[in-house]
Amino acid sequence: MNPIVLVTGASGFIGSHLVEHLLDKGLDVRAMTRYTSYPHLGNLRFLSKEKQEKIEWVRGDLKDPEFCQKAVAGCQYIFHLGALISIPYSYQNPTDVIQTNILGTTHLLNAARKEMSLKRFIHTSTSEVYGTAQTLPIGESHPLHPQSPYAASKVGADAVVNAYALSYDLPVTTIRPFNTYGPRQSTRAVIPTIISQLLEGEELKLGNLLPQRDFLYVKDTVRGFWEVGTHENANGETFNLGAGTAISIGDLYILLAKMMGRNPQIIQDQARLRPAQSEVMHLLASAQKAKDLTEWQAEVSLEDGLQATIDWMRSHHEPGTGYRR
Repeated sequence: MNPIVLVTGASGFIGSHLVEHLLDKGLDVRAMTRYTSYPHLGNLRFLSKEKQEKIEWVRGDLKDPEFCQKAVAGCQYIFHLGALISIPYSYQNPTDVIQTNILGTTHLLNAARKEMSLKRFIHTSTSEVYGTAQTLPIGESHPLHPQSPYAASKVGADAVVNAYALSYDLPVTTIRPFNTYGPRQSTRAVIPTIISQLLEGEELKLGNLLPQRDFLYVKDTVRGFWEVGTHENANGETFNLGAGTAISIGDLYILLAKMMGRNPQIIQDQARLRPAQSEVMHLLASAQKAKDLTEWQAEVSLEDGLQATIDWMRSHHEPGTGYRR
């Protein structure tokens, strides 16, 4: 019998790719999505009907402990990606972000530690917990310095996960992906934002062009979730996943504009700027720990990943909305 694998946040960008990756491996996937009055599949609608029919669907809310208990029942692996991830939203509604990301994670942990069949709880962190790099590249021992309510909520969730591992002998692994990109990503993220605007017009609205980011293609990310997160020697450990190269937002725009044959006027959009002391200027991953454990490393180059993302967005583009939701 195949192990049952629960994926929270399954209808999101990374979650949908992880679900597809697990299905391709022949695993039994239980997809946990947030309940709404409309049975919307999110990014899982981009999977084939054949794959959708193989999914066990569970809909509810991480803030509901009884639902979390039902969702984890019988699972051998839990990939916890469910969270509120928008940094701009975290400035406007920090309480909601903190409750979902910390309390929701706690509810899931409480359910998981009662599940006798559990082999591993794989928790999703974020490179944002490091804040602006004090040393480069950033290893897992780099100090945590959250500079937004979102980042603070993830530091809190990481700490709770670690505490449960120590207190209850819960088998956990924390995965810290750097800036993941690729097909299906929301246009609130910088790469699809730039691509969608390049497809649409002669003006490009961006925020700060100076921050540098380590961009990791989504297929590499989800491969790392499985290979690193479930490894027998990964229990109790935290791992970065990153490409090991960084590019500024300004240079990223230049590269994308060249690839797409466009040269729009850049306008600084004040709404896209973070508060000055909250901006994270440098993120560059060291994923040596993951490579040493499993030989995992990024395989898709930035140029190849960007081209795949451009091609996908061209085929799904809808003027005025970024792409069809």
